[in-house]
Amino acid sequence: MRSFLVAGIIILGVGGYILLRGGTFTTRRDVVKVGDVKISADSKESIPSWLGWVAVVAGGALLIAGMRKQA
Repeated sequence: MRSFLVAGIIILGVGGYILLRGGTFTTRRDVVKVGDVKISADSKESIPSWLGWVAVVAGGALLIAGMRKQA
């Protein structure tokens, strides 16, 4: 099906981006909260490279499944 091909390409691209460029995300947590005043801290965390490999394998599997359905 065409949806498998599109999803496979997108997931493969995201996985490749994570492997080549790395990825980070920011989390915010409250450190101190007193009454109406609160102090929060931002923490940058990186996306593990194994997740990029999982995305590449899953994207490749979806591409193959999409090509088999069309044939």
